[in-house]
Amino acid sequence: MRPSEEPTPDDGAEPAPHSGGLSDRDRAVLALERRTWPGPGAKERAVREQLGITPTRYYQLLNALLDDPRALAHDPVTVNRLRRVRDARRERR
Repeated sequence: MRPSEEPTPDDGAEPAPHSGGLSDRDRAVLALERRTWPGPGAKERAVREQLGITPTRYYQLLNALLDDPRALAHDPVTVNRLRRVRDARRERR
């Protein structure tokens, strides 16, 4: 791997060159959202173990990603599904 292709720090500040503008952490957040979870608490445990952040921070990042056109380009199925869920929750309020 060339130095310019090394993974960026987990702060998500700089995107990896191959990501289309998304950081490694952003892509990892979307990847977690594509998975199905066996029961309560499994997703939150995976967030802590795999990403090293709290579930609250995870959902903040995820919500911001839903409005990011780069995330839509990277994973349109997941982003559009989550946008529909978010919009439905907003309408119920």
